[in-house]
Amino acid sequence: MIGEKIKAAINEQIKYELESFYIYLSMAAYFHEQNLDGMAHWMRCQAHEEMIHAMKFYDHIIDRGGLVTLLDLKQIKTTWKKPLEAWLDAYEHEKFITGKIHNLTKISREENDYASEPILSWFLNEQIEEEKNTEKVFRELTMVENSKEGVLLLDRELAARIFTAGSPLDPAAYNLVA
Repeated sequence: MIGEKIKAAINEQIKYELESFYIYLSMAAYFHEQNLDGMAHWMRCQAHEEMIHAMKFYDHIIDRGGLVTLLDLKQIKTTWKKPLEAWLDAYEHEKFITGKIHNLTKISREENDYASEPILSWFLNEQIEEEKNTEKVFRELTMVENSKEGVLLLDRELAARIFTAGSPLDPAAYNLVA
């Protein structure tokens, strides 16, 4: 059985992961509007990944006999002045999420909740990747920000990210539905 304190903290983390889904989907919409479809594609892939993260935590609570309580999501940002600002927000958001995962790990250890360690270890490693990826694009965009050609080349590079199979955010998945 999952303890009350860690269960409450994981329920809150589910909220953060769902907010992350919304943030990245909002960024995708912004990039589509800017005709930066490669960046939009990358953000759609990221949104899908965030939904997976929420469900990993959801299942962890269920698997341990706890009740998932879906909390209200906060209003998110929907516009940016330029692509660089959106990528900085993405990087800053991932650092925020890393802090939340660290806090979950702390609570788990304080509660002697050893059963949460494998999932939290996975998320600690995942956050290294998340921060690295968003920071890399932010830094590259900083280098080419004043070059339309550079921005377009980066946009094309980001379009190469591959969706997880069956993602509902992949247009190929829902174009098959009659």
